[in-house]
Amino acid sequence: MKDVRAVQSRKKDARDVIGAGGELHQVAGGSHPQMTTNQGVAIGDDENSLRSGQRGPTLLEDGSLIEKLNHFNHERIPERVVHARGAAAHGYFELTASLADVSNAAIFKNVGERTPLFTRFSTVAGNMGSADTARDVRGFAVKFYTKEGNWDLVGNNMPVFFIQDAIKFPDLIHAAKQEPDRGFPQAQTAHDTFWDWASLSPESTHMLMWIMSDRAIPRAFRMMEGFGVHTFRLVNDAGKSTYVKFHWRPKLGTQSIIWDEALKISGSDPDFHRRDLWNAIDMGDFPEWELAVQLFDDAFAESFDFDVLDSTKLIPEETIPLRVVGRMVLDRNPDNYFAETEQVAFCTTHVVPGIDFTNDPLLQGRNQSYQDTQIIRLGGPNFAQLPINQPKCPMRNFQRDGHMQMGIPKGRVSYSPSSLSETTERADPLNGFTSFPATESGDKLRVRSATFADHYSQARQFFFSQTEPEQNHIVSAFVFELSKVATEAVRLTMLGRLANVDMGVAQRVADGLGYEGPIPKASAMVATRTDLAASPMLSILAQFKPTLKGRLVGCLVADGTDPAVVTALVAEAKKHGAQVKVIAPKVGGAKGSDGGTIPADFQLAGGSSVLFDTVVVALSEAGAATLVKEAAAVAFVHDAFAHLKVIGYTAGAQALLDKAGVLADAGVVAMGKPSPYLTAASKGRIWAREPTVRAVY
Repeated sequence: MKDVRAVQSRKKDARDVIGAGGELHQVAGGSHPQMTTNQGVAIGDDENSLRSGQRGPTLLEDGSLIEKLNHFNHERIPERVVHARGAAAHGYFELTASLADVSNAAIFKNVGERTPLFTRFSTVAGNMGSADTARDVRGFAVKFYTKEGNWDLVGNNMPVFFIQDAIKFPDLIHAAKQEPDRGFPQAQTAHDTFWDWASLSPESTHMLMWIMSDRAIPRAFRMMEGFGVHTFRLVNDAGKSTYVKFHWRPKLGTQSIIWDEALKISGSDPDFHRRDLWNAIDMGDFPEWELAVQLFDDAFAESFDFDVLDSTKLIPEETIPLRVVGRMVLDRNPDNYFAETEQVAFCTTHVVPGIDFTNDPLLQGRNQSYQDTQIIRLGGPNFAQLPINQPKCPMRNFQRDGHMQMGIPKGRVSYSPSSLSETTERADPLNGFTSFPATESGDKLRVRSATFADHYSQARQFFFSQTEPEQNHIVSAFVFELSKVATEAVRLTMLGRLANVDMGVAQRVADGLGYEGPIPKASAMVATRTDLAASPMLSILAQFKPTLKGRLVGCLVADGTDPAVVTALVAEAKKHGAQVKVIAPKVGGAKGSDGGTIPADFQLAGGSSVLFDTVVVALSEAGAATLVKEAAAVAFVHDAFAHLKVIGYTAGAQALLDKAGVLADAGVVAMGKPSPYLTAASKGRIWAREPTVRAVY
């Protein structure tokens, strides 16, 4: 492995750029003006924070880092720069297995104890008015109101991230956001600036595999996993440190939608995820997750194939199995969206005794950035006094005044130490928070540790851990995104990155783009490993277990439908934990074959099949003859088939199925009693149908 400082010392011309892993790559064009700070000081390295040693902590004296992050944090008011579009709920965490052996945090000691919490889910790139189903990372942030103070576990629905060092975060978001000269496109990365940045940031390759996978288009917030991303520390009563990675696992299982469906949901219901979360809680169907941890020590960290401080890497669950320690239940919707969901302020520095940080350079930068962000977004330093942010244990200190001070501090003493009052606050050396006394040493350098330099091996492992349909979706997503990139050189550079993952994958993407030339591999500091075992736990479909719990069944009716079919379907679906929603040509419902009215939940134009997990077409011959002339009805059935959903149908509906191009397969089920149909629907999408309805690159 090459020494990073040696690589950094190489002479380079004006077109050369040192990549995040130390490799040298070319940027088209002539000479470039010198980058400086806002004070006009030339910047020598804009990709590595200043730290003590290659794997040491980031230093507060790094003025370039502080300036860059501070300016980025203050770019927008009052909307969040990232994670602007969110939904949240109140609930509780219940400890089910003690962690007292590895942590002295009170929240991890007493089995059965419940801790109140507030959880916010969000997209990352889109503005507040964007659609829920954009291809994006999803934020998964939990504020625990523990007896020892607030603990914020600020994570995502993916266990890795695009960058290794926080100094690159503003660049990532600037590249992904709408292009500044034109203000579009937003809530998507399918444009030149993002892929230009990504193609020149090889460390992002692993995360690109995740973001192009089905993980980026979840079915619902309550059906997605969550991750703390970073390696943290737990510290026990004896002062012993244990490394930890946090995982949230949804009780309903992990489920995603497919890309064409995501696009159509954005038009049918841009609030799809937010509505789903609200409705589930409102009905008493409370979403639930298990909290699990991966625990390991220094010996494992030293022997593991990758650096545990690198946020672009993960530890497969087959290597360190998850230890389930508790459950989160969300059981109450917010009373006011602005006061709670918008004003909640998460900070990675909000930890309690027994939970501590590591030298992960992305985490170190987040620790600085979040507090500053909340100050500008919420108007001042007193944001902790807002009800949603207040701890549920006493809060006492000598911080005074400031914008929007809501308390009335009493007494003449507002400093420490003091002797003029017997009731002033004092530090508590015995019970107060103390950092783990890790030994740190090393030169002050702007350098990326050589242990961070393998950017492709885990990306390859992720791809080959997916089932065939999931692999096809990743390739298709790359084709779609890169086809939106107008600059051919960017597309070719990205193909070179993919070639380092696997030449076969790169060639499939190239074929989808219509590129016929050779694909030159990009330079790499570390050769891609091909010996990493597949990890089935990284695949959604490999983990899938048949269920209809929490799912929606859409039942299309029209005049002449037999109401007994609908009644039986509703009753049987309820036994499976599913809900049935009725769609009719008119919102007032349809006239049943018995002369009565079948109530409707949706009018046909507003109840497209993309809103449901599976559908039933319950029509008489006369009803079908009417609906074959209605484009919305034909699209309802056609989309359900194209989106690989199980379709139940009555004999009278055949004309509409024929008009919609439905072909017989295991997912097209004749409706007698509803049980066979619901059993088929519980098994999920009909993946064998996919090659017959869309191109597979």
